[in-house]
Amino acid sequence: MRSVARLVLALAYLVAGIAHVAVPAGFERITPGWVPFAHQVVVATGICEIIGALALLFVPSLRRAAGIAFAAYAICVFPANINHAVNNIALGGTTLSWWYHGPRLALQPVIVWWALWSAGLSDWPFRRRIGS
Repeated sequence: MRSVARLVLALAYLVAGIAHVAVPAGFERITPGWVPFAHQVVVATGICEIIGALALLFVPSLRRAAGIAFAAYAICVFPANINHAVNNIALGGTTLSWWYHGPRLALQPVIVWWALWSAGLSDWPFRRRIGS
């Protein structure tokens, strides 16, 4: 189960990373104004997402570091997600309703947990039994 979760997470971050690098404009629009050099930050985070996804999948010695980095990343991008929701920022000419933003914001802690669990940094809530 952990391997599947790791694969899904890595693929999600790989796709997101490619999008950050290939078409950064939408990500720049949702980046809060207090973030300096929004374009460079978006592209750099995209590169980090790609590297992290590859490490999570293919470099077991870096898997834990990638999990920690993705958990931290999910926390760091939370202000952009809030900005996107609160200011109803259109992407591709489309605004997203609270049917998208509400669950997206509420699930942010799950994404943090997912990164840690899929990298083997946590067993919660799946406690290992003593003697197994």
